[in-house]
Amino acid sequence: MTFASPPRPRPDGPRRRRGPLVPTLITLAALVVVVLVLAQVWTEVLWFSQLGFTEVIRTEWLTRAVLFVLGFAVMAAAVGFSLSYAYRSRPVYAPSTPEQASLDQYREAIEPLRRLVLVVGPVVLGLFAGGAASQQWTTVQLWMNGGTVGETDPQWGMDIGFYLFTLPGLRFVVSFLMAVVVLSIIAAVATHYLYGGLRIGGQGGSRTTRAARVHLSVLGALVLLLIAANYWLDRYSILTKQQTGSQRWQGAGFTDVNAVIPSKAILAVAAVVVAGAFIATAFTSNWRLPAIGVGLMVVAAVVVGGVYPAVVQRFQVQPNQQDAESEYIQRNIDATLAAYGLEDVQTSEYDATVTAEPGALRENAETTASIRLLDPNIVSPSFKQLQQIRGFYDFPESLAVDRYTVGGESRDTVIAVRELNQAGLSDQQRNWTNDTTVYTHGYGVVAAYGNTRGARGAPEFWESGIPSSGPVGQLGEYEPRIYFGQLSPEYSIVGGPEGTDGWEFDYPDDTTGTGSVPYRFPTQDTSAGPTVGGMWHKLLYALKFGDEQILFSERVNENSQIIYDRHPRDRVAKVAPYLDLDGRVYPAVVDGRVKWIVDGYTTSDQYPYAATRSLEEATTDSLTERSATVEALLPKQVNYIRNSVKATVDAYDGSVELYAWDTEDPVLQAWSEVFPTSLKPLDEISGDLMSHLRYPEDLFKVQRALLNQYHVTDAGQFFSGNDFWQNPADPTAANAEVAQPPYYLTLQMPGEEQATFSLMSTFIPGGGNARNVLTGYLAVDADAGSTPGEVAEGYGTLRLLELPRDSTVPGPGQASANFTADPTVSNELNILARGDSTVRRGNLLTLPVGGGLLYVQPVYVQASSGTTFPLLQRVLVSFGDQIGFAQTLDGALDQVFGGDSGAEAGDAGAEPVEPPDAGEEPATEDPGTGATPEPTPTEGAEAPAAPPADARTALDAALRDAQQAIQDGEAALAERDFAGYGEAQQRLDEALQRAIDAEAQLGG
Repeated sequence: MTFASPPRPRPDGPRRRRGPLVPTLITLAALVVVVLVLAQVWTEVLWFSQLGFTEVIRTEWLTRAVLFVLGFAVMAAAVGFSLSYAYRSRPVYAPSTPEQASLDQYREAIEPLRRLVLVVGPVVLGLFAGGAASQQWTTVQLWMNGGTVGETDPQWGMDIGFYLFTLPGLRFVVSFLMAVVVLSIIAAVATHYLYGGLRIGGQGGSRTTRAARVHLSVLGALVLLLIAANYWLDRYSILTKQQTGSQRWQGAGFTDVNAVIPSKAILAVAAVVVAGAFIATAFTSNWRLPAIGVGLMVVAAVVVGGVYPAVVQRFQVQPNQQDAESEYIQRNIDATLAAYGLEDVQTSEYDATVTAEPGALRENAETTASIRLLDPNIVSPSFKQLQQIRGFYDFPESLAVDRYTVGGESRDTVIAVRELNQAGLSDQQRNWTNDTTVYTHGYGVVAAYGNTRGARGAPEFWESGIPSSGPVGQLGEYEPRIYFGQLSPEYSIVGGPEGTDGWEFDYPDDTTGTGSVPYRFPTQDTSAGPTVGGMWHKLLYALKFGDEQILFSERVNENSQIIYDRHPRDRVAKVAPYLDLDGRVYPAVVDGRVKWIVDGYTTSDQYPYAATRSLEEATTDSLTERSATVEALLPKQVNYIRNSVKATVDAYDGSVELYAWDTEDPVLQAWSEVFPTSLKPLDEISGDLMSHLRYPEDLFKVQRALLNQYHVTDAGQFFSGNDFWQNPADPTAANAEVAQPPYYLTLQMPGEEQATFSLMSTFIPGGGNARNVLTGYLAVDADAGSTPGEVAEGYGTLRLLELPRDSTVPGPGQASANFTADPTVSNELNILARGDSTVRRGNLLTLPVGGGLLYVQPVYVQASSGTTFPLLQRVLVSFGDQIGFAQTLDGALDQVFGGDSGAEAGDAGAEPVEPPDAGEEPATEDPGTGATPEPTPTEGAEAPAAPPADARTALDAALRDAQQAIQDGEAALAERDFAGYGEAQQRLDEALQRAIDAEAQLGG
């Protein structure tokens, strides 16, 4: 039997010439494909070039391309050589055996396609390999540019940089080469077997040809060497091992260090020895030695790599686990604190009192005056109703908290951008011209004081209106047009001939005669997007967005620019692909421009011994679950995180600036080498921008999640786990299991000399059946200062107050339950909720003041249907078991602290709620709750007399009047009649007061 290739038969007669149709169709199809690809690729180049970040896309694409070519070449060459060599070295004559006879039919079937298989097979595998390799571009770049950290791991004494940068690169190379060799072996075995170089059945004689033996021996030796390398690298990777079961710490434990790591070294040496046996087989033609070696390796992997560590764990570690694991738990604690920036947490004991004494807040006057009453997650409808101006303007449902200097005083502020939302346009207004060239941008910012309220509970705006009106100075002059934001259209085309007014809708103005002021984006002077005037660019963008109107509209001319990818987070993600971005993007007016501020994180999952956490789980809370604009981080496992970059996006021209914030971060230092021109130094941050930078929420969420366990720094106590905490559920959320978000507010921590803008959260005992009492209070100094290029000294300082283990201070859930159960509070809330009204309780703030913990919760009332927006009507306060409930925070604090809190709240001087019977002596307050107790009949006493009928009539009339006042107020607001709205709110207050009086006469 011969395997020589049969000669190809020559076709008889003259060849037929192919017509021009097929080549023409192929050429046209190729051109269409090229143009479609360019519509996606070249437009990306234009976008990056316009922003000035060409370096980013060039470096990323070049790295991906090189890795693709290398991956393709290595895989295709290896598999192709393996196939080709196996075929070329096939025996010319093979033994005539039943096995070979059965293979004849397969050889005959494959022969016509053999050349194609020998080429296409390796090419297809190479394409997959190249694609997989190109995905590792970040790993390779960090490997090439990463440096040292200056800290060593406790097991091997190697610099942490080896684990962050070098080890992932080595593992990628070994795993990739392993795949190449394994596929080459499969290709070689299949070809040798098909063409007789390798026999399975039969008796006597050699089962392989010399060529096949050498080929397979070399490949076998290579795969064994790669297995040895993999075992050797496992010795280092085990330091980032994630423990399973109930073990609460990460990294190599006693069994890993004393049994698993030695076994990995033994198996690595064994693999090298067996590789030598494969090389020997190439010369001796004896397969027994490598077969025995592989068998022994399998046995060793089971015994040395599996059984022995299990025996050590069961009989040496478990009986003495706390002592045996103590050293390694301490390694985990120390590494975790370092990896998450928790090494310098200032921890102090806080023996919080639960008794409210008169004047207790005297030393916390600044904190008391700054207590925020506006809930940024509730008042958005009020912003919309009072400041929307037109239906196509909109505000996000979750607003931002910032601080501004107004009248020489730093004030906590709830701020929002009036963005364009084309969903607010009527159907008659929706067409391509309006959507793309007319309604292109929003207009202005709206800001309200956080600690006060306006008339009838509305926000007290200090920057509002169109055109914007507000204090001269900080926000007096700024560019109000918002082309880039969270609600912006997919794309717009702006610009027009110089000297014309333009056709964009700028803002409404009833004095113009047309009802609006036009605007022309000055594309001749300002660049907000790629130029789209030429026919080639028109074609590319028409294909990109699937919109032929771009080709034919006369409004797309040589002065036009197209703006897209307008969400600030999307823009930063594209120019900084190595960052994980904070879930909240917030606006600030900086140096006369509205800037979106985005916090960027560098992360890793390779920090030895550090605890691993899911970013998504750690950053999910009640806010991210109900908000469309505030998101949790991606579902990514990390054990290292730094807030390394502060990014800004200009809301007018879309320009992106990246500032290197944490210059000590080794991961950022590596990326600075990769993209040397894309990051600006810290000293280029202006003082105005610095004053609006703050400690990011998601980093704080991750850190508080770690401190649930890692506030315990003693290995023995950590092992017992009896002092672990958890973050309390949000008592205002519909989902009773979701965590309470952290809150920004100005507060003075105990022991500090002054109040500062901070981010805070609380802790309660861990476990499903634990009491809802406070065990800890965490706050971080979130104020970066206002000095250009210099971060404030205290910025980022984490302060943890640990309450006594037998604490009786109510947790947020218990405090909320106490509010609900209080008869006075419950009764008045029921009155406020009657008729066509809904009561909404805002964020429950916790403040360490007066020697204890103070809870403050605003109460809003809004209509249940029609035009609904919340108005701040009452404030709930509790300190220990004392509860205050008044129209103002100042009044509620005085109720709690014996008539005089010792400090004035931000709403001091507002009209307080009158007592039920102003002309009579009020009932004595319960010293435990601060509430007026209801009379309880004693045993044998007569039942109270029935309430008078006129009281019921008065209550019904008062409720009807209140409902009518709400409807009148809504109608007045719809007509922009603020005088009528104020008169309706006055009637509403009077009606509610009459209802309270009548309810009191009815016995509550």
